[in-house]
Amino acid sequence: MPKRNIKLVIHYDGTAYHGWASQPGMATIQGTIEEAIGKLTGETIKVNGSSRTDAGVHAMGQVANFKINSPVPTENFAKALNNLLPGGLTIARAEQMPDDFDAISDTVEKRYDYLINTGLIRPVLVRNQWHRPGVLDVGKMNTAAGLLVGTHDFKSFASAADQRESSVRTITQCQVQQDGDLVTISVQADGFLYNMVRNIVGTLVEVGRGRWEAEIIATILEAKDRKAAGPIAPACGLCLLKIFYE
Repeated sequence: MPKRNIKLVIHYDGTAYHGWASQPGMATIQGTIEEAIGKLTGETIKVNGSSRTDAGVHAMGQVANFKINSPVPTENFAKALNNLLPGGLTIARAEQMPDDFDAISDTVEKRYDYLINTGLIRPVLVRNQWHRPGVLDVGKMNTAAGLLVGTHDFKSFASAADQRESSVRTITQCQVQQDGDLVTISVQADGFLYNMVRNIVGTLVEVGRGRWEAEIIATILEAKDRKAAGPIAPACGLCLLKIFYE
């Protein structure tokens, strides 16, 4: 039986996981899904995930693929795996793809949303928000966010641990919206550096609370120095919303 290339769309609450990528002795999204596939099919396979989300980061649109020659029908994979997966981690969809589809290299853009709850009382039943009580100037934050749109060297917004050769990325959308106490920061780009979105959020919050003016974004980008940007925002508010393919 020829191997099929199966694409998964995955939703998860990342609170209890040490990120996407498998790590010895750690609960990870990749490792948990691979274990479930092994139980279902008896095969040891590697799941190829588009985005290596950090510990505590959530997803409503993670995409992965794996190749397998199991007799389990493709249309049954999602339901069968969900019966084996723990709560807070679910396969939203499984579909067969052409043999050359690759969840990582075929990615065109990614969108992340970051949620900030500005209310005075911490919401105890919601785990996908950063509770930061106090008023934020969303208008100024949105102006600053617009200055990030375009092709720039985002080294100032990358973790020092990110040693990739190029820190140039293209942000196609960056906007800030507010609905009651909830502030949403949406960032879409052709790729992200390690901790880039969380560092952008931390910087925009500094603008929103009045420490900086929106125009500081140009200075931060020019500095190419992590110390020039704002503090990193907590992982809990970040969600991988969608992976875009051609």
